[in-house]
Amino acid sequence: MSKVIIIGAGGVGNVVAKKCAQNDSVFTEVLIATRTVSKADKIVAEIHQHLPDSKTQFSTASVDADNVPALVELFNAFKPELVINVALPYQDLTIMDACLETGVHYLDTANYEPLDVAKFEYSWQWAYRQRFEEAGLMALLGCGFDPGATNIFTAHHAKHHFSEIHYLDIIDCNNGDHGKAFATNFNPEINIREITANGRYYENGEWIETKPLEISQDIYYPKVATRKSFVLYHEELESLVLNFPTIKRARFWMTFGENYIKHLNVLEGIGMTSIVPIDFRGLKVAPIEFLKAVLPVPESLAENYTGQTCIGVQAKGVGKEGQEKVHFVYNVCDHAETYKEVQAQGVSYTTGVPAMIGAALMLQGVWKKVGVHNVEEFDPDPFIAEMNKWGLKVDELAGIELVKA
Repeated sequence: MSKVIIIGAGGVGNVVAKKCAQNDSVFTEVLIATRTVSKADKIVAEIHQHLPDSKTQFSTASVDADNVPALVELFNAFKPELVINVALPYQDLTIMDACLETGVHYLDTANYEPLDVAKFEYSWQWAYRQRFEEAGLMALLGCGFDPGATNIFTAHHAKHHFSEIHYLDIIDCNNGDHGKAFATNFNPEINIREITANGRYYENGEWIETKPLEISQDIYYPKVATRKSFVLYHEELESLVLNFPTIKRARFWMTFGENYIKHLNVLEGIGMTSIVPIDFRGLKVAPIEFLKAVLPVPESLAENYTGQTCIGVQAKGVGKEGQEKVHFVYNVCDHAETYKEVQAQGVSYTTGVPAMIGAALMLQGVWKKVGVHNVEEFDPDPFIAEMNKWGLKVDELAGIELVKA
């Protein structure tokens, strides 16, 4: 039915490709493009091994996603209908530029972040709205889990449970064990920049800034555990408070173990998390880039990972009948089960499956609107139905307040 290019062959790219292979009635031809083509070749070999009956045709190519002319050449040669961008957030804009030049629709899982500034927001990509509208193209931003499924859960709350959402809390728990002293579950550079930055949450029309990991509370994650959770800034808050203007407060919480925080504090204390380049033997190297090189590659954690993730959205406000209401929508994902299915750990799985689903809804015309959009702008029902179909069961919990004021 459709030709697609996946840019990126890390843990998430692996999941996206294998879920496309499972959904072969929609994805007929897929090209996996990455700087190191051997990583893409490995994914294709595993697809042939584990999904021998898939009718999806796969090929691979090497590309520098920072290079617009190289991307344009690749897009013109393959002629995809859609590009699924699971490369680094630094490369969002170059890939969007190439899509505009070649007339290709676009989807990503994380918003743009400048390489030299630890800051991420949607303003750079929202600035492309008019250009995508004029080109008759659609760009879907943040279609992973958080952002992505969390935006969909919020839209589900608004459509089915609330006439007004007043308080929104997104909670993300990884209660897994990979057996390493210290490792990150996705790109270490992006992960550490996110955690060591100041936190932020939205309240009464203003953004309140906090010190890193300053605010915490114990939160019960259904079917998983009670875990200490910390307020971070996360990109979906930016779009959600705009698209659901009745929200009075919106926060994002994530769990970190004591051992993880201890290692991170030491690394930060000796300057290893800095993004400012230093001179090293005649080369300019950012310490965080060196740290990334010595830490385990996230996809290498998958084989021996145990435990579960639990990610969900709690909403409080006015219900459809005018009553006070609290409601929680969530997913629990098991690391060992995702490894059996697609040879990936749960964090990669929960990001990659929604990317495939969003791409399928675009290609099938279920979600279709020119311009640049966040996922909560679309009907959440078909997305949640596809989550339940493709391995991310959605559960709901009524009347129990998991996150306290």
